[in-house]
Amino acid sequence: MEHIYGVIGDPIAHSMSPAIHNDAFGAENIEARYHHFHVLSENLPDAIKGLKAVGVSGFNVTVPHKMAIIPLLDEVDDLARAIGAVNTVIYKNGRHIGYNTDGEGFYLSLVDRLGTELTSKKTLIIGAGGAARAIYFTLVKEGVSNVDIANRTLARAEMLIADCPYPKQSSALTISEAEQSLGEYDLIIQTTSSGMSPDTNAMPLDGKHLRQNAFVSDVIYNPLETKLLIQAKANGAEIQNGVDMLVNQAALAFQLWTGIMPDTQRMKEIVLNKLGGSTC
Repeated sequence: MEHIYGVIGDPIAHSMSPAIHNDAFGAENIEARYHHFHVLSENLPDAIKGLKAVGVSGFNVTVPHKMAIIPLLDEVDDLARAIGAVNTVIYKNGRHIGYNTDGEGFYLSLVDRLGTELTSKKTLIIGAGGAARAIYFTLVKEGVSNVDIANRTLARAEMLIADCPYPKQSSALTISEAEQSLGEYDLIIQTTSSGMSPDTNAMPLDGKHLRQNAFVSDVIYNPLETKLLIQAKANGAEIQNGVDMLVNQAALAFQLWTGIMPDTQRMKEIVLNKLGGSTC
C-alpha cells in the first residue's frame, strides 16, 4: 500500500519539497508519494480533518499555517509548542502530532560547519520573526546561550527574548546598535527576508564592521549569495546560505515519518539543480 505525504500552504506551487521527498522515498525503496496541497486559511480546519480522514501518513506545514495549525492537532512536541509553530505533522494511532524541524535543521547546518565550537560563539540573530524564533529557541536549548537579537522594532526583539523558556544570556538591540557592535560577534545569523529575490539589493544591515574571521549565515537561498553574504565574504568572513537549513529541516521531517535519515547530500544536489547554482 502506498503511503501519502504532502505539504500544505498558500501559496504552495513553488515548493521544492515534492522533488526532495519523492526522490528520497525512491532512494530508500519506500512505497510512498509526496504531494502539494493548496490550503487557504479559511479552509485549514476542514483540510486537517480531511487529511486525517483519508489517512495521510504525514505532512509539512508552511506559510501561513504554521501557527494556526497548533490548536487543530492532537499533540504538539514541547519545542514546537514553545516556538509556537509547527512545520511537520505525523499521523500515528489516529492522532496528529506536530513538530518543528526548522530550528533543529538550522542548528545541524551550523554543527556541520562549526562543530563543537558552536556553543562558545557569541551570536547575533538579525530579525525577530518566525524563523528567528525557531532558530533562537533551538540554539539556546542546545547550549548556545550567548545570543543577542537585533530587530527594526526593538520591542519585538525584547518579546522574543522574554518568551524563550530556556536559560540564556541575551540582549535586544536596534539595527543601528547591531551595526556598530558587529565586531563583537563570532556568529551572525540573518533571518529576515531582506535580500531575497527579487529584491536582491536589499540588506538587513550594513556589515562593514564584521569581524574578519566571523561566520555569517543567511537563511535565504534565492539568491544563493545575498548582498549581505557578498559583503561578508569580501570582508574575510566565512559564509553560509539557506540551502543547508532547507535540506536539513526536510531530512528531519523525513526521519520523523519513516525512522530513516535520508542522504542530505543527494537532497542538496536536487535543490541546487533547481536553483541553478552551488552552495557556500
